[in-house]
Amino acid sequence: MKLTPPERLRYNRHLILPEVGELGQIKLKQGSVLIVGAGGLGSPAALYLGAAGVGRIGLIDPDCVSISNLQRQILYSVDQVDRPKVGCAKEKLQSLNPEIEIETYESTLNAHNALELIQSYDVIIDGTDNFPARYLINDACVLAGKPNIYGAISRFDAQVSLISAPGGPCYRCLYPEPPSAGAIPNCNEAGVLGVLPGIVGTIQATEALKWILEIGTSLSGRLMIIDALSMEFSTLRLERKKDCAACGTNPSIRTLIESNPSCSMSLTPEDFIEKLRPGKTFQLLDVRSQEEYDGSHLEEAIHIPLVNLKSEVDKLNSQQEIVVYCESGIRSLKAIGILKTLGFNQVWQLEGGLRNFHCRK
Repeated sequence: MKLTPPERLRYNRHLILPEVGELGQIKLKQGSVLIVGAGGLGSPAALYLGAAGVGRIGLIDPDCVSISNLQRQILYSVDQVDRPKVGCAKEKLQSLNPEIEIETYESTLNAHNALELIQSYDVIIDGTDNFPARYLINDACVLAGKPNIYGAISRFDAQVSLISAPGGPCYRCLYPEPPSAGAIPNCNEAGVLGVLPGIVGTIQATEALKWILEIGTSLSGRLMIIDALSMEFSTLRLERKKDCAACGTNPSIRTLIESNPSCSMSLTPEDFIEKLRPGKTFQLLDVRSQEEYDGSHLEEAIHIPLVNLKSEVDKLNSQQEIVVYCESGIRSLKAIGILKTLGFNQVWQLEGGLRNFHCRK
C-alpha cells in the first residue's frame, strides 16, 4: 500500500514527524477503530481519528441527535436534531476526509453482537455512559484480545485508561463488579462541563493513534484522573489482578452476558408500536420530570417522576403489564429495578426512550 499524492499533501504534518513518517501513515491507513457510542466522547475521538487518516472507523450508537446533545457532542448541528447519530456522524466524517471508510451500526452493542463486531477492529474506544455497556465492552475486548480505551466523565471529573491490552489490567481489575443501579449518577442526572468530553475523547484518540503506530508509552497499567476545576492531571498505577474474573489466571467469564438483567426487558420502538395496537392493554408509565412531561408525553401515560416512584407506586396495578419510558432509556431502567423490588414482575422499558421512539416511528 502506498500513499496517493493527495494523501501526501493532506498528511504532510504527520509525514515530517520521524515517529510517524510514510510508514506510520500507511499503518494508520491500514488501521481500524471501533467507537462505541457516538456522543460526547465519541465525537472528538471520531473527528481526530478521521482527520489523522485511520482507514476504517466503525461507529455504533442507537440514538438520534437531540438538542441537549449539542452542548458537547460536536459532531452534530441543529439541522440534524431527531436524525440517527451514526448517519449524521458519517456525513460529517466523510466531508472531513473522503479518503477513509466509515462503517455505521444503528443499534445497541449487546451480548449477541459485541464479540463479532469487536473482533473486526484493531482498537476499541469506549464512549458509553453506563456501567452495563462498560462491562460488556471490557469482557468482549478481553475475550477478543483487543485493546480498549476507556473514558468516563461526570460533572468536572474524568478518567481515562487503555485496558485489556496484552499483559495489562482490564476494567474488572479496577472495578470488579458493577455498582448497584442508581448508585452513581450519569451525565443526564449529574451534568457535565461541555468541554470535558472533548479533552477525554481527544486523549482516547491519541492513545488509539499511538497503539496503531506502535509509538510512545500507552496508558496501559495507568489510570489518568482529570479534575477540570483545578486543572490537575494525575495518574494511578493499575495492576492486573490474578483473581480477576475476566483476565485473571483462571477467569470465570468465558462467554458474554448482559450485565444488566433489565436489558432483557426492553422493547424496541417497533415492538412498542405493536403493543399499541387496539385490543392490547397495559399501563404506560412516564418517569420523567414534570417539566419534561408538560412539554410532551405519550397519550394515556401515567406520570410518576422517578424520584417519587416508591412513594406513588400505588397508582400502578402490579397485576397488569407496565411499559416504562423516559427520555433516553436510563431512568426507565432504574424504574424497572425499583418496580421489581416492589413486586412488579410484568415490566418493560421503551429502549432508547422517547428520543429513540420519535426518531424511528
